Amino acid sequence: MHSRIVTVPWPGMAGEVIALHGAYYAAHWSLDLGFELQVAQELCAFLRHPAPDRLWAAGVAGNLAGFIALQPVAGAEARLRWFIVRPGAQGQGLGRRLLHLALGQARAAGLTRLHLWTFAGLDAARALYERAGFHLTQEEPSERWGPRLVEQRFDLDLAHG
Repeated sequence: MHSRIVTVPWPGMAGEVIALHGAYYAAHWSLDLGFELQVAQELCAFLRHPAPDRLWAAGVAGNLAGFIALQPVAGAEARLRWFIVRPGAQGQGLGRRLLHLALGQARAAGLTRLHLWTFAGLDAARALYERAGFHLTQEEPSERWGPRLVEQRFDLDLAHG
C-alpha cells in the first residue's frame, strides 16, 4: 500500500479525522459520543490556525489512512495529537512514518519537549512511542468517555536525546 502524506488540510479532512476517531474508539473501546465530540472541538480549534508542518495526513485511494499533529503548548513544548491509522492500513509502517515525520519536524523547529496522552491497552501505539524515546510519566483512571480506562501521559525530552 502506498500512501501520499500531505501537510496542508483539505476540505473534508477534519470530518474524516473526527469520524475515524469516533468509529474506531467506539467499535474497539466502547468510547461514547463525548470522545468524538471532544476530538471534534479540539481538532477544529487547532485547524482554525494551521501552522506549516504541524500536521501530517496520509491518504490512500482518496481516503484518509492516517493522521498526526503537533500542537504547540508553551515555549518549546508541543503535544502530539490525534494520532490514528485506519485499521486497514495498520501494521504496514504508516504509523511509524507519520510519527517519524512529526518528530523530525519537532527537532527541526527546535522543540525541546513533546508529550502525548493515550490510554492503557493501545499496545502497538505504546510500542511506537517507546521506540521513539517516549517514557510513561503519569497514569490516572478515567470514566469520562464511558468505560473505565487508565489514561497515560508519555513525555519525550528532545533536548537530551
